[in-house]
Amino acid sequence: MKRILKKAPTSIQLLLPKSKNIGNVKPEISIVVPALNEELTIGEFVDWCWEGLRKAKVNGEIIIVDSSSDNTPNLALSKGAKVLRTPKKGLGQAYIDVIPYIRGDFIIMGDCDLTYDFREIKVFVDSYKKGNEFVMGSRFTGSIEDGAMPVLHRYFGTPLTTWILNRIYHSSYNDIHCGMRGLTKNALIKINLTSKGWEYASEMVLKASRMSLKIDEVQVNFFKDRDGRFSHHKRAGFWSPWFAGWINLKVMLVYSPDTFLIKPGLFALINGMLISILSVSGKASVGNIGFGLYFLLFGMAMSILGISLLQIGFLSRNSHKLRSGIERSFMEFLTYDRGMIISGLFIFAGLFLDIIFLNSYLLNGYIIHGLSRSAIFGLLLIVMGIQIFSFTLLIELKKRVGELLF
Repeated sequence: MKRILKKAPTSIQLLLPKSKNIGNVKPEISIVVPALNEELTIGEFVDWCWEGLRKAKVNGEIIIVDSSSDNTPNLALSKGAKVLRTPKKGLGQAYIDVIPYIRGDFIIMGDCDLTYDFREIKVFVDSYKKGNEFVMGSRFTGSIEDGAMPVLHRYFGTPLTTWILNRIYHSSYNDIHCGMRGLTKNALIKINLTSKGWEYASEMVLKASRMSLKIDEVQVNFFKDRDGRFSHHKRAGFWSPWFAGWINLKVMLVYSPDTFLIKPGLFALINGMLISILSVSGKASVGNIGFGLYFLLFGMAMSILGISLLQIGFLSRNSHKLRSGIERSFMEFLTYDRGMIISGLFIFAGLFLDIIFLNSYLLNGYIIHGLSRSAIFGLLLIVMGIQIFSFTLLIELKKRVGELLF
């Protein structure tokens, strides 16, 4: 076997083992795992994978996506694994790079540090054969060896971020950060990973939910690091797990305009306009609560905030295309002609109310007599009209260009 130099790769290169007869038989299962300087564990890990495939009674391949500068690729090849040498660009990018080289219909992912038991992949294979497209491992329903997971991760970080994702995406995952998971190749292509780093894990599970893939969760065993081996988080320092949690939270928010933009936007717009209209006369009241100037200003702020959130939410959901709903109906309704007419009506109605106030102001020698709530409401109509005008142009641009240019 040609020796691979102990340095990080600068380009993508697929290396095939000589010790295994890969032949032309198409594998049913592909075990795909990134590696970075794992010479301490990689040999035994590949042995575990072959044992797992034998137990599951399936034909499979093992692909190590390697960016190491040590002897990891040589050891993997010697054990019969394929090695895809790629530049170090992050875990998510490793899975993006390997897609064209995967031959199996179902992919099992994980870590090659012997913390996940790849001798027991049968539960993933069985779930796949039942028709599931995305199979998550769960360490909490399986087993966690003493010392395998820091207390802060086990009882705070992982449960909290799992709870947040489940609340946002109406899912029921038990352990979103479990590194061992499986999915069909078609599902991986459909998910269309864009995250290059740690956040790929959350992107994968939330997109699986949004796309209504057939999802299952199976028990996995989680072991502590072998003596002499330190996790990547420990190597990176104290802040590494906190940073990983932060970027995972970021991707949860980015792909959820529904929760944080559309629904709050509708609530703010409807209630803001109602409060503003009731406050224009200054005489409306509910019990002892009178709708005066301050309610009018509050209603204006809510209305402007609401329409802004709605517009951004519609554009966000239309861009990531993970699901559709009210924004599709709205964008079909808001043609260029309708948008221009609606925005024109708002602006002219606002100008009409403000011109009456301006005329009175000029005739009275630049002195304001009394408070004109209708003029303030007119300003609200003008601002909303301009927002509708701008949004109409963006939608028309999207229809013509094919994607938003911002």
